[in-house]
Amino acid sequence: MRIINHKNFVSQTMVLMLFLTLAIFSCKKQELIGEDPYAGGKQPLGIKFSADVPDPEIGTQGGEVNVNVRGLLKYKDKFKFLINEVEATVLALTDSTIRVKIPDNASTGGFSVMLDGQTFFGPNFTIDGKVSLDGSFLAVNGSNGSIYDILKLPTSNYFLGGSFTDFDNKATAKVPIGGVAQITAQGAYASTLNFGKGANGVVYSVNRLPNGQYIIAGLFGNFNNRKNINSITRLNSDGTLDSTIIQVINPTPLEIRKNVDTVPTFNGGVDGVIRKTFVQNNMITIVGTFQYYARYFYERSTYDNKVLDATRMRQLVRVKIDGTMDSTFNFDPAVRQSYAGGNGAINDAFMQPDGKIVIVGSFTTFNGSPANHIARINTDGTLDASFNAGAGTNDDITSITYNSVTQKIIISGLFNSYNGTSRSGVAMLNANGSIDNSFSFSNLSGGVPTFASQLDNGKIIVSGQFNKYNDVVRQGFMVLNADGKLASGYNNSGAFQGQIYRMVETTSSLGNPAVILTGFISKFDNKKVGNIVRVELKP
Repeated sequence: MRIINHKNFVSQTMVLMLFLTLAIFSCKKQELIGEDPYAGGKQPLGIKFSADVPDPEIGTQGGEVNVNVRGLLKYKDKFKFLINEVEATVLALTDSTIRVKIPDNASTGGFSVMLDGQTFFGPNFTIDGKVSLDGSFLAVNGSNGSIYDILKLPTSNYFLGGSFTDFDNKATAKVPIGGVAQITAQGAYASTLNFGKGANGVVYSVNRLPNGQYIIAGLFGNFNNRKNINSITRLNSDGTLDSTIIQVINPTPLEIRKNVDTVPTFNGGVDGVIRKTFVQNNMITIVGTFQYYARYFYERSTYDNKVLDATRMRQLVRVKIDGTMDSTFNFDPAVRQSYAGGNGAINDAFMQPDGKIVIVGSFTTFNGSPANHIARINTDGTLDASFNAGAGTNDDITSITYNSVTQKIIISGLFNSYNGTSRSGVAMLNANGSIDNSFSFSNLSGGVPTFASQLDNGKIIVSGQFNKYNDVVRQGFMVLNADGKLASGYNNSGAFQGQIYRMVETTSSLGNPAVILTGFISKFDNKKVGNIVRVELKP
């Protein structure tokens, strides 16, 4: 005779009844819906790219390419085949392959098929052309932060300034890298300049004095752990900080070591950010976002506390090579301070051969006079009324460059007009500030230009966040002719990501024309890069 535990039997029965109730309720709920909740999705079309490489593996604009892709034959004349978002003409088709003509304006990027509102993505395809990354450039990993300035040295090496703390993984706990580095002409990290720990902040500008010393500027308070720096200092020709031993007041005579202190020899600076410095006739002109010029009064300073003397100097100040302020520049003797300056930020500037400085930014007046985002400053710091900018731009200018060979100025930014003439973010100016109507910039889509500069041969490099130029796919980087049209053969490179701050013309390892681009650059031609690249520009 089988004995059943009544308590267990009741529990099992209740569980079974609960399960049946939920099942019945679920069925009724499904019946109430009345249709399949997963219905309505698009049917699979059976299109699939093969992992096989295309033939040829690298194509040319106007050439042909065979691609292995299945399932297209039954949709003949109903689909679009694209190379990096540009439609290609179909020349032949089977159920496993397609042969297309590479569009004349195609650039490096992925294959794709568009059909019935669906997109099928294929492998990446390289378009060969006149623009390519120079694989022999040895800055493989680059920097871990932006590179704001690059200076070519007499040795053919380059001096870099930026916000980085490492370059090509060369930084160590014993030998750190602080915002400054030297590389060879081929991009390899060079340690011949002894920067020590470098700057404790950002270096926006690097310059060289006639005697071989260097001026670095930006936003930092010490260099190689030496304090008493206000965003600018002077380095010896070997990269070490130029320093001096001085006598100071010692309130504690028993501490003999506090009778003297070692301080930077360059005694001068500002209370904010320095964007640009210009060296001419043993004078240094400083441009940036600041309100005061500052100089230490060491005669009344102690070892622990330094007395700082400040003079109100907005945005512009000129100093001697020891840091002493030049009171003949941008200085109103009647009120013992600078003129009014701009009513907005100065974003960029360059110095003409005659010493005048052209500034651009978000200001609309300078020294109380109208100056819509661009102005030229005389050698005494006053506004140059002869600069022929007229009404200027209708919005901010973010970048300005000058080519001494072509004697042309290129500006870029958020504007869409210059002195009443339509210009969508990039304009070419003559040296006197008037617009050069031989250059016409077409419409951009998907963003704005952030940098534009003319090469010695007349071609113009433009970069930004855009994805189309005059309805042609250009993903953040393009090369234009001097008239503003896309340069034939020079627009094959793929996606660009980042922002260019400086460009230096040079040659590749093969002797072809090339440029070194620095900035905040994470991708060039679909390849990951580290804020510095050398780009070959074949003739």
